[in-house]
Order: sequence, then structure tokens, then C-alpha cells
Amino acid sequence: MTQVIVLNGGSSSGKSGLARCLQAVLPDPWLAFGVDTLIQGMPASMSGSEAGIEIAPDGGVAVGASFRALEEAWIEGISAMVRAGARVIVDEVFLGGAASQQRWLKALGGLRVLWVGVRCEGAVAAGREVARGDRVTGMAEAQADLVHQGVRYDLEVDTTHAEALECARIIAAHVH
Repeated sequence: MTQVIVLNGGSSSGKSGLARCLQAVLPDPWLAFGVDTLIQGMPASMSGSEAGIEIAPDGGVAVGASFRALEEAWIEGISAMVRAGARVIVDEVFLGGAASQQRWLKALGGLRVLWVGVRCEGAVAAGREVARGDRVTGMAEAQADLVHQGVRYDLEVDTTHAEALECARIIAAHVH
């Protein structure tokens, strides 16, 4: 039985909406956690800090040692919830591509994970970014392909023209 669904895609690719739709279409209750939740939970002093997370004017993202330490604890915490019986959807942005996936693979070892690539053309994601109004312009386009480099998936969906609910149904059909 699938215990974890990891959705990886760039900013504004539609992962959060997809996670909510998955919660609606999957027959059992699933918790959903996103990297945005982790970032929002960090102290304000880590934003714009070399040790924390820095977002450049062009949308580039750099993270430091303090961010990585808290991220590792967060990943282990999600893993612990799954091991305790919760089924979890993770909404992630693998800025380090394969290296980011490796952190999750290590923590989720022995669990049944469905790895899902959430693709969206950069121009479409950039349009969503502008409409959202809560992201640095350029982040979506910069991450559209970067986050998928070297990452291995069980399934990929493309939200460029497909609705979140349609993509959620495709993913749900692969959850066993």
C-alpha cells in the first residue's frame, strides 16, 4: 500500500492545488505538507540570511546550513508520521534535483513511496506566478526544469493545460 506521495515541481506548477485534489479523490484520509509550510514555520530571521534562505531578485533560491538542519528535521518528522500510520502527500521543490531526492530517499527508506514529477511549461508557470502575486518574479521559470534534473519518478503529470483534478485522478489510479 502506498504510504507517501511525493510531488516535485517548480514554483507555481500547481503542486499545492494538486495535493488538495488528491486529498479529495483518494478514499482514505491523507495529510498534506509542503516545503512552503516548512519555510513559513521558520523564524523571520532566517529569511534573507546566509544561514537560512535567500531569494534573489531574479527568483533564484539559496539555502544555508541552518535551513538544511531544520529541513532534515522536518523530513525526518514527516517520515516518523508515516511510520506511525499516517499517509502523507509531500509538496516539494527539489532545487538540488537528484541530491534533493536523495535526502527524501534516505528518510523514507523501507516505506512505499510514489514519486510524482509535476511539470508545467515555464511560461505558463510564470503567468501563474504573476497572478498569485506572492512570489518573486522569475522563480517559476527558473525552477520549471531545474527541479527535475536527475530525479527519478514513478509517474509524471503536466499541469500546463490539464486541471489539477484531472492530474489528481491520474495519480490516484497509481496509488495502491
